[in-house]
Amino acid sequence: MSLLDIRGLTLSTGGQTLVSDVSFSIAPGERLGLIGESGSGKSLTALATIGLLPRGFRVQGSIKLDGHEVVGATESAMIALRGAAAATVFQEPLTALNPLMKVGRQVAEPVIRRHRRAGETVDRAAVAREVRSLLERVSLPDIDRIVKSYPYEISGGQRQRVAIAMALACRPKLLIADEPTTALDVTTQVEILDLLSGLVREDGMALLFISHDLPVVARVTENVIVLRRGEVIERGQVHAVFDAPKHEYTRSLVDAATAFDKALGPSR
Repeated sequence: MSLLDIRGLTLSTGGQTLVSDVSFSIAPGERLGLIGESGSGKSLTALATIGLLPRGFRVQGSIKLDGHEVVGATESAMIALRGAAAATVFQEPLTALNPLMKVGRQVAEPVIRRHRRAGETVDRAAVAREVRSLLERVSLPDIDRIVKSYPYEISGGQRQRVAIAMALACRPKLLIADEPTTALDVTTQVEILDLLSGLVREDGMALLFISHDLPVVARVTENVIVLRRGEVIERGQVHAVFDAPKHEYTRSLVDAATAFDKALGPSR
């Protein structure tokens, strides 16, 4: 049974169709990349998956997340799915995190929600220990300082690690990573990608990884779907698609990535 099953997804607003007849599925533990240029509809597809599209969108088709239909679901039904079924790491953690709340409290909130949802008593000392354990898992240094810091007081890479820790706190079956390294420098990008890949493997989570960067997708996923102007134009195993692309657009993406690597030279 698929953990995520999307069939004929079409998203439109203001008389314009931005995603057209997109279908794919993700099995438990599978790692799928959704790749395309800006405006291809990949982030809209992710937002539709968790029921967070902006107002004014018309949604057609079916999205089943952990066996539950998302299209037409009530907000209360989606609140129950978010976190437990799917958690999301967004592109810019500075805007995703609450600027007025210290990091430790922000990581604690999904831990507390998870315990309450399970009908368990919330023990503050146990929550504090779990928060510390989560921050250790994402390789954050100087945890005593970070838990007492506001998001603007730590670096971009550290903020993204905090966002990943918050997602892990939910213990989701599916992790959605929407351009999680775009705002980071190259060295930090590699660290975050390796961290994500390791955590997904350790926890047995499925991964939907969204990016415009081919080498990034190839590093963390097994299968890939290429989107262009809201339509699926190619899909398959990631290395098969990138080594022998069939569609002209996919070939142009591969050629551009290859040219960029050559321009950087061997020092990269």
